[in-house]
Amino acid sequence: MTILFRRIKPCTFPITIDLIAKFLGIPKSMIIRIERWAYVLFVHRCDKGGQFISYRKLAMWIEAIASIIQTCATLADLWQVGLWIKQECEKFEYAKPVLEYLRSVWAKHRDYLRDLQEPRLNT
Repeated sequence: MTILFRRIKPCTFPITIDLIAKFLGIPKSMIIRIERWAYVLFVHRCDKGGQFISYRKLAMWIEAIASIIQTCATLADLWQVGLWIKQECEKFEYAKPVLEYLRSVWAKHRDYLRDLQEPRLNT
């Protein structure tokens, strides 16, 4: 379990059958039930039995990481979160657009925090 996983606690996500059906691109009538396991969801489907879905594949996971980034109060905190994200990405595969999005959020917040630290000159 990574530090981000412990911080995000995906078992608290408001996951619905509608959400999973949309994620899988199937009608919700094809889903019998969803089980929340420690690290994955297990989806019982009418058509092909069971299917595992990593919490990390859900948009809620990515938005939770973005929220952690955006709530960093200091550059030191932001750098630490960046290290956690790096460790996460070394252990788990993330799609390139997801990584680009997280880098963008991180860089934007870094610039914001730097601007806060720079003394303003009265003109």
